[in-house]
Amino acid sequence: MALQIGSLTLRSPVVLAPMAGVTNVAFRTLCRELEDELTGSTSGLYVCEMVTARALVERQPATLHMTTFGPTETPRSLQLYTVDPQTTYDAAKMIVDEDMADHIDMNFGCPVPKVTRKGGGAALPYKRSLFGSIVAAAVRATEGTDVPVTVKFRIGIDDAHHTHLDAGRIAAGEGAAAVALHARTAAQRYSGTADWSEIARLKDHVRDVPVLGNGDIFDADDAARMMTETGCDGVVVGRGCLGRPWLFAELSAALRGTERPTPPTLGRVADIMRRHAALLADHHGEDRGLREMRKHVAWYMRGFPAGSDLRQKMATVSTLVELDGLLDQLDPTVPFPPDAEGPRGRQGSPSSVALPDGWLDDPEDCAVPAGADLMHSGG
Repeated sequence: MALQIGSLTLRSPVVLAPMAGVTNVAFRTLCRELEDELTGSTSGLYVCEMVTARALVERQPATLHMTTFGPTETPRSLQLYTVDPQTTYDAAKMIVDEDMADHIDMNFGCPVPKVTRKGGGAALPYKRSLFGSIVAAAVRATEGTDVPVTVKFRIGIDDAHHTHLDAGRIAAGEGAAAVALHARTAAQRYSGTADWSEIARLKDHVRDVPVLGNGDIFDADDAARMMTETGCDGVVVGRGCLGRPWLFAELSAALRGTERPTPPTLGRVADIMRRHAALLADHHGEDRGLREMRKHVAWYMRGFPAGSDLRQKMATVSTLVELDGLLDQLDPTVPFPPDAEGPRGRQGSPSSVALPDGWLDDPEDCAVPAGADLMHSGG
């Protein structure tokens, strides 16, 4: 089951969602290696951490470091957070002129209060004219190239302010090659249940470009069910892969109709953790890389038998040698536990969405929100 996004042909309709502090080159490399090992190919799209367009244009070192891709990584996919048409154009033009990526995605789904409070993220599609101008700027910057532009957004701000149908129509009309819907409102954040029926509504509303669905895909059956129930053209997977970088091999096999790989034993998971830590150390240096690895430990170990003392030591690990010694204490024969299935990652609680004063007064106001592009990359 292939997916065509502009010039890109994906052999399976599976996309890794950008996640701050997670989907760096180390994690993407690991996911791709496991998919290749278990299925014989890498067939989906693995998207880089979200970076701020302004920070990219200003060539901030931390942001440029986030845009690192592996030497064999293809297609290279980069997601922008942006609020200003001119900065969007400059960033997209920089990406194509300097051959930084093969695909540009734009994020209008971030529900974090520090972002929406300034009019960014999931708040921005309410401003239809501004939203359209931003998408058009990115498309204009990539004209004459093989770099497609796609757009991701949420259902809306809250239940009283849905924006996804307008956002899908506008994005497709301005030249986006695909749209993706996280089937929650910003008010839901990551809580509750994603409303897949809204993905189906968007698919009925947007006929000219692929529509991808996102939200509550935690295993291969979830992905297949979403595509069957909604008619969407592909799936975007975020929290479901935390501590399970082999999930993309399972998704690819399921959606391509081939045999699914067997879930890993604890010994195999330990080997994967070693590889992940080594890749993080290569990318960040050992000190920071192992600090980054700590948050992954609980995700990897979910459902497996391990004493609290060992878990605590792994959660404070500081060197590759130390991690290796701790992983050697695990029983490698333990099979993958049923308790490891299901939702994972942040969920939080629903809450009212912080917005700039007067934000809801005029949806056609195209003024760029002040200060909304000053956030740190990935926030």
